[in-house]
Amino acid sequence: MMALNPLTLKKINRFRSIKRSYYSFVLLAALILLSCVAELLVNSRALVVSYQGELYFPTYSAVNTGETFGLNYGYEANYRDLKQHFATEGKGNWVLMPVIPWNPYEQDFDGTSYPPNPPSLDRQHYLGTDESGRDVLARLIYGFRIAIWFALLTLTLCYTIGVLVGSLMGYLGGKFDLVMQRVIEVWSMVPFLYVIMIMVSIIQPSFFLFVLINVMFGWISITWYMRTMTYKEKAREYVLAARAQGASLWRVIVKHILPNTMVMVITLAPFGIVANITTLTALDYLGLGLMPPTPSWGDLLQQGKSNLNAYWIIGSVVFAIVSVLTMVTFIGEGIREAFDPKKYTRYV
Repeated sequence: MMALNPLTLKKINRFRSIKRSYYSFVLLAALILLSCVAELLVNSRALVVSYQGELYFPTYSAVNTGETFGLNYGYEANYRDLKQHFATEGKGNWVLMPVIPWNPYEQDFDGTSYPPNPPSLDRQHYLGTDESGRDVLARLIYGFRIAIWFALLTLTLCYTIGVLVGSLMGYLGGKFDLVMQRVIEVWSMVPFLYVIMIMVSIIQPSFFLFVLINVMFGWISITWYMRTMTYKEKAREYVLAARAQGASLWRVIVKHILPNTMVMVITLAPFGIVANITTLTALDYLGLGLMPPTPSWGDLLQQGKSNLNAYWIIGSVVFAIVSVLTMVTFIGEGIREAFDPKKYTRYV
């Protein structure tokens, strides 16, 4: 097993001692892992179907028609109705459904009321339906998965580019530094919202399109931080010693400078996640985000604003957004506190 540096262990233990940050990290990590298998928890397809002694697993398999289970229609089976049908027959066949037996795209019109409908245990809409009759809880969960992976992917790409460019600017200096400063200054003046509006009018909006657009603008901020940190670190004795021993440019940056500047990157990362989630939610709210009917927190916010009498829509999505952003903020505060170098520095 890889042995951790004693100073790193101190930082980890310090983070664990900050209870609200540690528990927020554990809870958020659990939510992310559960969102990866959301189809097992939130889905209109059954987890397991037992029919005439044979097992079917519809969640991750091909489409099974009603004829497969002895019904008189050739389109995909309605597993909620199939479960009731098997229970009525009493022939030993059974259906195991997810906890929330609705998918985020499915509309439920019961014929007695027009959506949005309030929470109902009988219909298994635990947070009600939106204005199109879709399950709010299902759209919250799938919307969280899209938002958090958008934030993580965007953050990873932005920081990879920003750390690389910033390190080279700080280490090389000279003309390269001056040229890149001018490029960044010009590029940062391009209005982000206008670019979004132009791009979505030309290209069909998609998840990866918005990742690309956000990366185009998001790498700038971390670049300035890395430039400053690298510029300061390259004058230290350990860098001068490495260069005197013949270390190459990339070895000096990767093996010596980056390990001593990553504290800044790690500290800023949680706040970058908050910014990315907020950006995607705001774009969806303004109608410039992902194409309907993609599950989205911004879309639910828009519906909640348009249907203020449907308290379950606005209340649930606001609670979800505030909870996730608060947890990420607590994690960021804990990391900043744990990685504070002043706590492990002695002046002699």
